[in-house]
Amino acid sequence: MGKTKNTSLDTVVRDFILLGFSHPPNLTSLLFLVFFIIYILTQLGNLLILLTVWADPKLRARPMYILLGVLSFLDMWLSSVIVPRLILDFTPSIKAIPFGGCVAQLYFFHFLGSTQCFLYTLMAYDRYLAICQPLRYPVLMNGRLCTVLVAGAWVAGSMHGSIQATLTFRLPYCGPNQVDYFICDIRAVLRLACADTTVNELVTFVDIGVVAAGCFMLILLSYANIVHAILKIRTADGRRRAFSTCGSHLIVVTVYYVPCIFIYLRAGSKGPLDGAAAVFYTVVTPLLNPLIYTLRNQEVKSALKRITAGRGTE
Repeated sequence: MGKTKNTSLDTVVRDFILLGFSHPPNLTSLLFLVFFIIYILTQLGNLLILLTVWADPKLRARPMYILLGVLSFLDMWLSSVIVPRLILDFTPSIKAIPFGGCVAQLYFFHFLGSTQCFLYTLMAYDRYLAICQPLRYPVLMNGRLCTVLVAGAWVAGSMHGSIQATLTFRLPYCGPNQVDYFICDIRAVLRLACADTTVNELVTFVDIGVVAAGCFMLILLSYANIVHAILKIRTADGRRRAFSTCGSHLIVVTVYYVPCIFIYLRAGSKGPLDGAAAVFYTVVTPLLNPLIYTLRNQEVKSALKRITAGRGTE
């Protein structure tokens, strides 16, 4: 356990203690099992999507599924940054995390999370072009442009994570080292800083607000145009297929953004529901993504059948 002292700036925090989230002691074993199963299923489900897109030439040639494969890759890493550390909360092991480990977790959490925000926006833009500009779609969204846009999302996400980690840990930490949360996140860590955090909180609110709210508004704008275009389709079957294509993405965006906005873009201190909301979009959403896209997407299911039948490379 790291040294802490409330009265001297000469003693700095060497590690943090993650308190996790409150739960009845008699449920510890059950929660350990639940989160362990969730983590395994998340990794297997997203790996299945990733391998299916890679192995099937029909999917691999389409930007929509390139983006889906990248989303699965992000979900696997985001889950790995959060869930194994969360599982330790339900074991007798010491809950300490080294200072450097806390920095790394905060960085990768915001790097991967913001990259997902940008990726969801690209997926909405892809669907907008496919439905509203079908004749120009092959030119406006080809494999090369898709790769460039995905690379840009990764770079922008890395910059966002670097800004948040640098601003958070440039402050001195010399007092209590118990983080009242299940991960090293900005608000929870800033409460332990031995300095004024007003500027940090303002920059965090503006930065995350620009990323989350900006991406969300672009997604809503894309889907407003998509709905308008779909309603112009004369046949009921055509409208149904168009809505089905976009439905999966809308579900994923909703279950990701609502908890995120609830945590970061509202005034006031941390409430008891913050932990539950954070668990939902960091733990549950990566599990739901492969289920939603597999069960609701006929092309993915067809690709899986071709691969299992040994015809994935035809």
